[in-house]
Amino acid sequence: MYQISIPKIHKEGFLFIGIFLVIALILASFSTFLGYVGLVLTGWCAYFFRDPDRVVPQKDGLIVSPADGVVHAIVENADTPPEMELPEGNWTRISIFLNVFNVHVNRVPLGGTITKSIYHPGKFLNASLDKASVHNERQALVVETDHKKVIGFTQVAGLIARRIRCDIREGDAVRTGQRFGLIRFGSRCDIYLPSSLVPHVIVGQKTIGGETVIADMAEKGAKQLEGQII
Repeated sequence: MYQISIPKIHKEGFLFIGIFLVIALILASFSTFLGYVGLVLTGWCAYFFRDPDRVVPQKDGLIVSPADGVVHAIVENADTPPEMELPEGNWTRISIFLNVFNVHVNRVPLGGTITKSIYHPGKFLNASLDKASVHNERQALVVETDHKKVIGFTQVAGLIARRIRCDIREGDAVRTGQRFGLIRFGSRCDIYLPSSLVPHVIVGQKTIGGETVIADMAEKGAKQLEGQII
């Protein structure tokens, strides 16, 4: 028999759901119609903070998407955030844009040890703009595997998203696909990969946090398909 699975709500969301519900009750005291509008918005708020379980690929070396969303850009020879202090060399940046209807719980793209976790204040430009990677408020993280492989990833605040929550710190041991934070409301995640790695995603592709494979540490040297780099 088919069963409907209702995802749990992230603990960060209960306060906001309560606020939306109180506003809905206040609106209902003025107008039934406004009360219904408030209830719809309360429902959306609960939907926004949903935190579904995910089936994480178990193969060693797989890098998974840190977020639900759409691959907005794949940029070769990308500048890396200076606070990451990544080794010099070519890096590929994969940017995933999250709209207000995506799951906003973020997941660790690769297991290992967090060597950098730095908050960087900044602007709140539209997260779909390329310059948002450099100018917007962000939380930058670097993870190093047991085999000394390193990648970077960031939570980037957007035009609407003005609060970043990150629950991991430098020195923490993390697992691939592990929940580590949340951005509200509408945002972006960037992943910085060594240029030797081949992206397994293309621009415009939808991603599922913790499940969609971004790259494989075991693969090297192949060429990205023409037209997928912007």
